[in-house]
Amino acid sequence: MVPAVATTIGGIVGDFRWGPAHQIINIDSENNLVAVFGKPSTSVFLDFMTASSFLAYGSNNLIVREVGEDATNAVSEGTAITIKNRDMYDASYADEQGSVGPWAAKYPGALGNSLKVSMADLGTFTNTSVASFTVTNGGTGYSDEPVVTVANPDTGVLVARGVATVVGGVITSIAIAYPGYGYNTAPTVTITDSTGTGATATTTLSTAWEYANQFDSAPSTTAYGSDAGSALDEMHIVVIDEDGAFTGIAGTVLEKYAGLSKAADAKDDVNQSNYYKNVINSRSKYIWSMDHPTGKNWGTNAVDTAQFSLLNADDDVSISLVDGADASPSPADIQDGYSLFANDELIDVSLIMTSGHELATTKWVIDNVADVRKDCLVFASPERGSVVNNEGSEVNDIKADLEELTRSSYAVMDSGWKYQYDRYNDRYVYVPLNGDIAGTCVIADVNNDPWFSPAGYNRGTIKNAVKLSFSPKKSERDELYKAGINPVVGFPGNGIVLFGDKTLLAKPSAFNRINVRRLFIVLEKAIATAAKYQLFEFNDAFTRAQFRSLVEPFLRDVQGRRGIYDFRVVCDESNNTAEVIDANEFRADIFVKPAKSINFITLTFVATRTGISFEELGA
Repeated sequence: MVPAVATTIGGIVGDFRWGPAHQIINIDSENNLVAVFGKPSTSVFLDFMTASSFLAYGSNNLIVREVGEDATNAVSEGTAITIKNRDMYDASYADEQGSVGPWAAKYPGALGNSLKVSMADLGTFTNTSVASFTVTNGGTGYSDEPVVTVANPDTGVLVARGVATVVGGVITSIAIAYPGYGYNTAPTVTITDSTGTGATATTTLSTAWEYANQFDSAPSTTAYGSDAGSALDEMHIVVIDEDGAFTGIAGTVLEKYAGLSKAADAKDDVNQSNYYKNVINSRSKYIWSMDHPTGKNWGTNAVDTAQFSLLNADDDVSISLVDGADASPSPADIQDGYSLFANDELIDVSLIMTSGHELATTKWVIDNVADVRKDCLVFASPERGSVVNNEGSEVNDIKADLEELTRSSYAVMDSGWKYQYDRYNDRYVYVPLNGDIAGTCVIADVNNDPWFSPAGYNRGTIKNAVKLSFSPKKSERDELYKAGINPVVGFPGNGIVLFGDKTLLAKPSAFNRINVRRLFIVLEKAIATAAKYQLFEFNDAFTRAQFRSLVEPFLRDVQGRRGIYDFRVVCDESNNTAEVIDANEFRADIFVKPAKSINFITLTFVATRTGISFEELGA
């Protein structure tokens, strides 16, 4: 049986505010588009709106975000870095090579500067740990670091520890070596040393973690850590939209993770990794885990670690990410993104949009993607300046834009831009129509078949358009259509309609129509897929008959669905000669008469006398 093939998969490369870069992401709705690539801004919106336009017709859009070379991810500290996607993270930063502190924004862009990450373990979750030591009397005569003894906690068994610094025989400060846990009141401090005397100090308890109310209980030791003979490996983490750039509400908690482990070998109750770095890197939409906090023994195995280091007030438990930067992609960056679609064996794409990219980029996509794959169409629009606020010169400028493109049967050009409402920024903007023209092909496929023309009142209606930047009148439509440009026209009472179905092929051919080119794409793709199963079989009468029995019912079905007028399949001894068989080849010749769409209608009206018989007139 000849398999069905996908014909409604869109593809676009563009400039977005958020999301993985230089990676194909399948988006099925506008809500999903916002969730992955962020809302458009007043300056970065064109590619978003084009992708959104296509999604008004279909639910399968492959999107690639590209960024400029100066785009950076927001980080905890240090020099900003660029992490475009998971592959780049795994190759360069998974083993703490970043030197940027514990966290980095998941993707490049200034939007990451709105993120804050906060974490807590037993040492910082409640207000029962020691937060600091204050030296009230430095004493005299201390030659070595004295022993700092802290009273036992009121509840629990985690005793705090401190380490003193001595300068000139005087104790100048005491650092927290361990915060302890279970103090209801600040514990007393005893300083002992055989050489010095007189030093005294007090303690201050910590304050409760500001996000403690997001969790049911304090983190202590996970079940895995306890079974492995370890302790204090458990921690909680939250990701916050500190400035409200993602949600519109400052301080919104975006993600929270309870009961993660500091142990690299930790597992949860369904035997999945519970190591905090692995969980964050695989599940978070906003951050990467970079370096462990300084001086902590995190990332070791639980079986090898009796007790994991606790956080204390000296550690940055809540960190605002900084230094994320936007940078618009260059034409070369955009072309690199489209190159991801070039391999037809890896990526299945049918309708490639070129948004408002410069014409040189559109030409590159036609030459290096569509004309190489030969199973998809590229959709192009004229430059904005050719059709927006260019009254009287639109036709000549559109035709000049056309001359910049390759005249290929795998490319389609429309006549303008539409004016539509941008609900994210409460304004109206001009958007190129190529996303909509690709969308009309989806409508043709869903309502009929790929070999039906996407143009006209039945399938060619343009959605979400207030008006057109340029609506050509009849003489202008004729001039544009003759050149190979498909007019998009606003008709009072009938909306805005695609009024042409030509490809960019310049020479007279059946393939200068969209429906014919798409018909052959479907036939070639489907039959080629079926033909793969003949590989490494014998080239004999049985195999050839088997191939015909696959292809002929498929073509009869297409004929019955009005795609072709007639066909013939030749696969026998006439084209599989002895020389072909000896060369280990297999040949089949498939002849097809494609159905043609109506581009012109002629109606003849004749006035007759009242008494005349129509039967006589017809005779």
